Amino acid sequence: MFAEFLQYLFSGVTTGAIYALVALGFTLVYNASHVINFAQGEFIMIGGMATLSLLGMGVPMPLAIGLAILLAAVLGALLHQLAIAPARQADVVTLIIITIGASIFLRGLAQVIWGKEYHALPSFSEQESIEVMGAVMYTQSLWILGVTTLLVLALALFFTRTLVGKAILATSMNRQAARLMGVRIQFVVMLAFTLAAILGAVAGAVASPITLTSYDIGIMLGLKGFVAAAIGGLGSGVGAVVGGLLLGIAEAMTAGYISSDYKDAVAFLLILVILLFMPRGLFGSRVAERV
Repeated sequence: MFAEFLQYLFSGVTTGAIYALVALGFTLVYNASHVINFAQGEFIMIGGMATLSLLGMGVPMPLAIGLAILLAAVLGALLHQLAIAPARQADVVTLIIITIGASIFLRGLAQVIWGKEYHALPSFSEQESIEVMGAVMYTQSLWILGVTTLLVLALALFFTRTLVGKAILATSMNRQAARLMGVRIQFVVMLAFTLAAILGAVAGAVASPITLTSYDIGIMLGLKGFVAAAIGGLGSGVGAVVGGLLLGIAEAMTAGYISSDYKDAVAFLLILVILLFMPRGLFGSRVAERV
């Protein structure tokens, strides 16, 4: 019985770590621009599919992953420069609609380039699984957890120890004040889109050996990442990580103990329940408004 619980827990934490990376991408862009970037899921797809294509060309795995991440970073910057920046005077809803259009465009382009088939990347380790107290854990899960932990720590250091990171934080707190202090707002927003794309591509590359990858894999993973960010509180990095892990574990437990048919419904049930009682999420900032 305990081994079964542990099995579901391993699965949930692994999936939750992927959601956490996606949620951090949403959080970065939201903090810098107050835009919810619904193209975020497509960078997950690009990370996995581009790595697969490069492997097929004979490129070594580490270099293939690095080049796929670089491609995603360039596309993230182009998304800002070609779609968001020209419309920066538009209202937030219009900008969100632009990101949805960009998502549809990237997905269609991926379908033309890579087709509709599902693909799997090889595991990063020769030994595919290990046994822990009667439960089986894929070694790829350890890679996912390790990479997620390193990225979370790297982001924490980036925002607390670098001028650029502090500029992004300043922009998220008060855009006008940051501009008066000499912060280049559009550069900060472009950097946020680029970093978010990198996080998505990393998630896609490390998750593909377990989740498979295809041209449309980013739709559901992107939505789940958004749900995780909303559960934790949009704009909160800690909330994104906690929301991702909470969502992943809830899905795994529901699939294991009730039915896998309800796994995807859990995300939206969870967000409804949490936001009903905590409209700003678990770690969202509390603000007071004069009425």
